[in-house]
Amino acid sequence: MNPQLFLAFLVVAGALACTPGVDWAYSIAAGLKQRSFVPAVAGLCSGYVLHTALMVAGLAALLAGLPGVLGWLTVAGAAYLLWLGFGTIRSWRGATFSAGPASAEGTAGGSTAGGSTAGGPASISAAPAESTQFRSFLQGVGTSGINPKGLLFFVALVPQFVSPEAALPVPVQSGLLGLTFVLLAGAVYTCVALLSRKLLHSRPGAARRVTLTSGIIMMALGTVLLSEQLIPVVAGLA
Repeated sequence: MNPQLFLAFLVVAGALACTPGVDWAYSIAAGLKQRSFVPAVAGLCSGYVLHTALMVAGLAALLAGLPGVLGWLTVAGAAYLLWLGFGTIRSWRGATFSAGPASAEGTAGGSTAGGSTAGGPASISAAPAESTQFRSFLQGVGTSGINPKGLLFFVALVPQFVSPEAALPVPVQSGLLGLTFVLLAGAVYTCVALLSRKLLHSRPGAARRVTLTSGIIMMALGTVLLSEQLIPVVAGLA
């Protein structure tokens, strides 16, 4: 792989990962609402791993060349962002850092089940916590994986930094560049979620406003994606 092209890709990919967007909004919301933001960040990265695999297999370019399929993917991604944003906005009043569902249920179990065994409350609270983390992971996968803009990013940008004269085959170079972006994005999203938790830990009012803003961003981006598909249809009917 050409070292100069790789360094240039690092600069461009790092700048894109540091640009606030729906991934940032979801990372912030997870940092405030979830006991651990790791599943959310892992889900976001997994979505981009999916895009990388499609790119290496050549399916990304194929899908990009099929406007009808890409249009339906855009509608699905827009609907998902609207649903996720609506759920985030609904929860903004209670958005503040807490120990998480497991701790709350463990406390409740300890106060009401005085005669239960020591292992009872812990085993009861473990399942909801695991379910919440898995749901957070899947939502992260959907946030980055269903977004057609991410698919087009890999199709349009990554090939610009691939060198046909390099010793490594083009698919291998593409895969390495894609995974490099995944690592950069994971580091950035982790910092975003961690900082949101640290900075807003003792500021419940600010935490609520940030969560509300995150939900609005998700819904706004979903609306933009949906309008990109509906406007041509409406114009055609007119």
